Amino acid sequence: MTQSIRIGSGLGFYGDNWEPVVASIERGDVQFIASDHLAELTLAILQKDRQRDPALGYARDVVPMLLRLWPLMQPRGVRFVCNAGGLNPMGAAQAVQTALAAKGWHPRIAVVSGDDVLAQLQEGQTGFDHMMNGTAVNSIRDRLVFGNAYLGAQPIVDALNHGADIVITGRVADAALFLGPLVHGLGWKLSDAQTTEDFNRLAQGLTVGHLLECSGQGSGGNFGDQSHWQSIPDLAHTGYPIAEVFADGTAILTKAPDTGGLVNFDTVRQQLLYEVHNPHAYFSPDVVLDMGQIELHDEGHNRVRLTGAQGSAPTPQLKVVAGFKDGFKADVTWGFSWPDAWDKVQAAEAIIRTQLHERKIPFDELFVEYPGLNSAHGALAPLPPTAELNERPEIWVRMVLRTPSKAAADGFGRLFPWMALSGPAYTCGFQGMNNSSELLGIWPTLIDRHLVKAHVEMLEVPA
Repeated sequence: MTQSIRIGSGLGFYGDNWEPVVASIERGDVQFIASDHLAELTLAILQKDRQRDPALGYARDVVPMLLRLWPLMQPRGVRFVCNAGGLNPMGAAQAVQTALAAKGWHPRIAVVSGDDVLAQLQEGQTGFDHMMNGTAVNSIRDRLVFGNAYLGAQPIVDALNHGADIVITGRVADAALFLGPLVHGLGWKLSDAQTTEDFNRLAQGLTVGHLLECSGQGSGGNFGDQSHWQSIPDLAHTGYPIAEVFADGTAILTKAPDTGGLVNFDTVRQQLLYEVHNPHAYFSPDVVLDMGQIELHDEGHNRVRLTGAQGSAPTPQLKVVAGFKDGFKADVTWGFSWPDAWDKVQAAEAIIRTQLHERKIPFDELFVEYPGLNSAHGALAPLPPTAELNERPEIWVRMVLRTPSKAAADGFGRLFPWMALSGPAYTCGFQGMNNSSELLGIWPTLIDRHLVKAHVEMLEVPA
């Protein structure tokens, strides 16, 4: 059995940069790349694509990405796992196969499906309450448009065991993209895990996946340490993190030589705590991770040793992310210049509210913020005194209308132009007056795992 596996980070979101993956393949001595294309809200974006064209619904960057990477991967035997399939993993796999075949390349491609649980949510079964506020799903059931369970690593392991060079999944837990190759390559127990040793190894693998799932953020990118972020070298060429994982679960975090960024104690611990609600109970489909005993040993030279993750058996439920139709929005940004820029902005906002009232335009919310003043930190960024604001060279206001009416959203921008000559003086300009779109609400819930059946299908390799 292999004594260690080297696995590299791919994308951290739909639209991320894949050039750093080239360095990991060419100089990082990796056997696997795992690529996470699905941020929490990406399925909503893919649903809008699918509404326009039923053949879509997947992260389309996977095609040009693999056109770039496959000729580098093939001679080195590097295998690729990703969740770019989104809402249509078979469509993604077929698009990849067609594009690569046109170049004369014929990798073995596996499709992992079974995460689509929309039918169960729509069937009127009990349960599926909102995870955060307990609201019953009946309130939005007839507006649901997708529902996908977070699968674990087992179908990825199965696909790799069947010889897949490329594995394309739908919605799986982010870290499972990395845990699957580790289980496959190191011979760990997964669905048959029983002992403390079994679960601790899986916990180590899950931690590795968590540290690698956000591409460059695990190697110095997005580093927020005040007065220290400037010391991260060559952010223009940040190398994505790589983990060498041993049979006992011990891991070394590093990156490809001659790349920018930094792998040290501080950059790794920042990523370790990213998006973690309870570090003593980090739930995944494969294991519940307790980070309390993790030790990070900075060995220098972009090497950090990871040990100590503890695990326990997973819960009998899987998380589901569902999406439902939630009205429409329109978004307009408008600026005014000195003098009295702040007072002008306030007067303009009052005029818009008056028009909404007098014209009886239906809306649920008019969200207002001031870019450059409070749009990044909201209530945590108290506004300066009015006199100081009125001395600013310019102030911009962003108004977002949320409404159940598409006509109201489409017409929102028409409330503004006349004020260029008839409203407060010295308008800097309008942006987004034709910017309306349908909103999709997100519904997080749980489903009994026995109701979810993952499926692996190998595409036929053309003769």
